[in-house]
Amino acid sequence: MKYSEALTYKKEALQKADESVLKSYHIIIVPADTAESAKYIEAFSKNPDDFKDNSCKEYCSNDEYEVVSFNKENES
Repeated sequence: MKYSEALTYKKEALQKADESVLKSYHIIIVPADTAESAKYIEAFSKNPDDFKDNSCKEYCSNDEYEVVSFNKENES
């Protein structure tokens, strides 16, 4: 999906998620390409606060995105 579609999808997912999901999982927009997505998630995981929704554009070569969720690391 295009970035604007992914942004809408993410906003809807955040609205529907309950608090336990929001505390336990990151819900982010990533490049649809698997290799690009892996690089983005690796960088994001090191310091999530440095990333905004549109940060994923720097990692994407074909303007195709998806929304994913993954378990947050044990954060202190």
